[in-house]
Amino acid sequence: MQRRTYSTLAFLTLACATSALAAPEYRAPRTAWGTPDLQGTWTNGSLTSLERDDMFKGKATMTAAEAAEFERTNLFAQFAEADAKPTDPNQKATAAADPGGYNAFWLDPGTRLAVVKGEARTSFIVDPANGKVPYTPDGLKAFGAARASMNFDGPERRPLGERCLMGFGSTGGPPMLPDVYNNNYQIVQSKDTVVILVEMVHDARIVRMNGTPMPANIYPWLGDSVGRWDGDTLVVETTKLNPEQKAHYGIKQRFYLPPTAKVVERFTRVADDQILYQFTVEDAKTYTQPWKGEVPFIKTNDLIYEYACHEGNYALPGILAGAREAEKKTAASKGK
Repeated sequence: MQRRTYSTLAFLTLACATSALAAPEYRAPRTAWGTPDLQGTWTNGSLTSLERDDMFKGKATMTAAEAAEFERTNLFAQFAEADAKPTDPNQKATAAADPGGYNAFWLDPGTRLAVVKGEARTSFIVDPANGKVPYTPDGLKAFGAARASMNFDGPERRPLGERCLMGFGSTGGPPMLPDVYNNNYQIVQSKDTVVILVEMVHDARIVRMNGTPMPANIYPWLGDSVGRWDGDTLVVETTKLNPEQKAHYGIKQRFYLPPTAKVVERFTRVADDQILYQFTVEDAKTYTQPWKGEVPFIKTNDLIYEYACHEGNYALPGILAGAREAEKKTAASKGK
């Protein structure tokens, strides 16, 4: 987890200046066997969300000034500012307080909007143009059913991230999207394999280069990913998504991805310090059209340490016990 404090205003100014210089087309460094080298540690932390918020309806990008103002006043910035103030030892919890929520110092979604091709984006989705996942009626119904199944009847009904089985939201992908913390990735390449280590819950994606798909009855965590090179771009096609992961339900990113969907990802190193990550999701029953997104992955020199989620996960028994207590109180209030 890390915090970045530079602003989109500065980033956009630099991007415009660099563009004005008309620098030669970037050529990515090479591995010993000649393919583009994507290795290193990267972060996709950003204030941009998968879908465009209604407050930005009809507005795919922001000006540098608009982006700087949004970054200064957004909810996460307010949380951080309030959390940095000295604590009053006499302050009592208010009725509106959430004792089950995170302290603000744990939150690290990023401090700026995603800047892609010199533009500050209001959503990762670029197609459809409205920045929304284009669900069919069947898709919306399936998403609603998946969300309704996440109840407090037992541990199996809690979200995968809460159970420390997989990352929250869609941090591990595909598609790989940031959430409110642990938005870092380490890429390691060999001739036959690309491994993407995900900081959140220590997931690891293994991409088999020029391989054959797994047997039809195997639906692994994070799906079955096969990669190939298209010029300087790593193309990864993922199918057979695990049915347990169909509801990507994080704090920031929430969407439905059925096991029948196909996700095609494109990793292109566009600068020494940036990978342009593009993805296309398609499933004719769930979506009215394939939908596409773009996310910048920024180079970082920081190290990724193990996020030992299971070892510290003592909350689940308390969560379920609290639900049973709430049920008793509800029953008592109804005279049962």
